[in-house]
Amino acid sequence: MHLNRGLQLMVFALVLGLAAGGVTDAVTEDEANTISIVERTVNSVVFITNIQTVRQGFLGVRQVARGTGSGFVWDTRGHVVTNFHVVENGDAFMVTCPDGCNYRARLVGGEPAKDIAVLKIQSPGDNLVPLTTGSSRGLRVGQKVIAIGNPFGFDHTVTTGIISALGRSIEGYGGVTIRNMIQTDASINPGNSGGPLLDSSGRLVGMNTMIYSRTGSYSGIGFAVPVDTIRRIVPQIIRYGKVIRPGLGVAFLSDAYARRFNLEGAVIVEVPAGSAASSAGIQGMRRDSSGRLYLGDVVVKIDDIAVSSFDDLFNALDRYRVGDMVTLELKRQGRRRRVRFRLVESD
Repeated sequence: MHLNRGLQLMVFALVLGLAAGGVTDAVTEDEANTISIVERTVNSVVFITNIQTVRQGFLGVRQVARGTGSGFVWDTRGHVVTNFHVVENGDAFMVTCPDGCNYRARLVGGEPAKDIAVLKIQSPGDNLVPLTTGSSRGLRVGQKVIAIGNPFGFDHTVTTGIISALGRSIEGYGGVTIRNMIQTDASINPGNSGGPLLDSSGRLVGMNTMIYSRTGSYSGIGFAVPVDTIRRIVPQIIRYGKVIRPGLGVAFLSDAYARRFNLEGAVIVEVPAGSAASSAGIQGMRRDSSGRLYLGDVVVKIDDIAVSSFDDLFNALDRYRVGDMVTLELKRQGRRRRVRFRLVESD
């Protein structure tokens, strides 16, 4: 039997359509999982534009885009979580949702030492879908993860990979180490910062923050702030505009200077008069009448945690709350002593 040309073309088109449909439906279980997660979370990931006010000669004051990044919806009240470095030095912020709607946002507050910040959308609509938060405590190396963000301005780019390592320590804002970072090989590029890292159930397990690269381009090593850190810090920022950190209420020598003089421990520079530390007999550095500088107390241990630098002490204090009683081991002029101390709110 011979078909006329018109019928042949119809049959050919039908075969192509069936083949195309077959290919579209022939996804693997892992692919179907990724597609499902992306479809469920697409309305939770936003594009953030950092706007800065600048004076340009006779043109007067203008607002210009300083940079862009990613973020994710935290709650239905309009709070959006992102990296601190995404919003740093911004005077205004624009949040763009997947449906193309743009919202003005204000900075609620941030914790630079953990590279976390919170924005609040002004007059949020009804289309904000918060992410479901998971836990980073039970993560395992080799586990599948999905990163969503806006690298190079390409909105809602999806990359997949695995957790390459856990417990990484990376130097963050101001030279303070961010510890317990998640390392992943899911592609993270400029603009991905602040976007979510999701597990195979679509739960938030981290916030994509930085890459390790000698050239500035993606090299298969990315880092994310763990969600357990985010869950601890974000509610405080929303409530107080900052993180309520415990501390000693004293000033410390920077680690850069301490290393220069081969000093080990958290070196106390100044103890305010009338402070709890002063009442506990803790002393800072002092000068004699000739201007010579003498060391005071150096913190070398807090409870059972060894302290070899201010960075160690700063991160150790993450385990405590304001008002907790601790045992400090102090070194002064070669002698060590222990002091019971109640932690105060740090500036």
